[in-house]
Amino acid sequence: MIEVMLLRHGKAKKSSDGHDFDRPLKERGKRGAQRTGAWLAQTGNLPARVICSPARRARESAEKCVKAMGATVERIENDDRLYCASASSLFDRLIEAASQTSPVMLVGHNPGLEQLARQLLPESVCNQYDTLMPAGTLLRLALPETQAFPLDGGAALLERITPDELPDGFPWPAPDGRERRERPAYYYTQSAAIPYRIQSGEVEVLLITSSSGRYWVLPKGIVEPGLSPQASAAKEAREEAGIEGNVQEQALGQYRQAKWGAHCDIQVYPMQVTRELPDKEWEETHRERRWLPLKQACSFLKNPDLADIVRTLPEHLQGTNP
Repeated sequence: MIEVMLLRHGKAKKSSDGHDFDRPLKERGKRGAQRTGAWLAQTGNLPARVICSPARRARESAEKCVKAMGATVERIENDDRLYCASASSLFDRLIEAASQTSPVMLVGHNPGLEQLARQLLPESVCNQYDTLMPAGTLLRLALPETQAFPLDGGAALLERITPDELPDGFPWPAPDGRERRERPAYYYTQSAAIPYRIQSGEVEVLLITSSSGRYWVLPKGIVEPGLSPQASAAKEAREEAGIEGNVQEQALGQYRQAKWGAHCDIQVYPMQVTRELPDKEWEETHRERRWLPLKQACSFLKNPDLADIVRTLPEHLQGTNP
């Protein structure tokens, strides 16, 4: 028998401009995909390969699910053939992939996935559900080792999971801790960059406005599976502040911040800025960025623990550049 998984994308927003391909997930869809990924990690039923429709809602579902599993998004392969695919086309792609690696997960859309599942599974199983694959549903199937389609009910249903059946919270620590938190475990490990430059012998720090525009902050974000804290800090600096540079290997310090019903541990890394991106390359141009003398930058930061870390930057730089 060959084990495979079918995952229908989560709840998505309606298109305002008629472009179905670019529809994003609703928050409910994101959380559902993450709960499914956490469940896969907790039960040990991890796909070795994930093949995904290139439509935005499918890609977002795959990414949220895979990260919550504790895997990297490099496991995901976007395949144009999965968008609006027929049941027979989906089956051909499934068998092609499963012959190389198992288990394989296909992430796609109805009606193709629903039609495929109903042709693979016994009628007695399918008749238990008005809709076999509502949004966000995961099916684990065991297929006989044959390439003939349809299988005429020759597959076995190992499990059918819908997001609504899974707990709202996420296990902490992952994958099977007893505590439940509002977000997947990896959300609570973060890293931040202190973007700096030397002007006339003085250290200057680049601050950006928060997403709400109410505060001045440093670029920071979640350390995603597969990324080092340093690489994550560089990624956030590029996206949030529109800058590139050299992130040092050694953290300058660590602080905690209350969020999502618990606290995040945030490692802080000095980053010497080598380039400011033009607006056309900067993802978050709604933010404002400003170079400030170090002392003034510290006074602008809301978190006193973070400000204390930033104050040590000149001494640290002297120690690394004798």
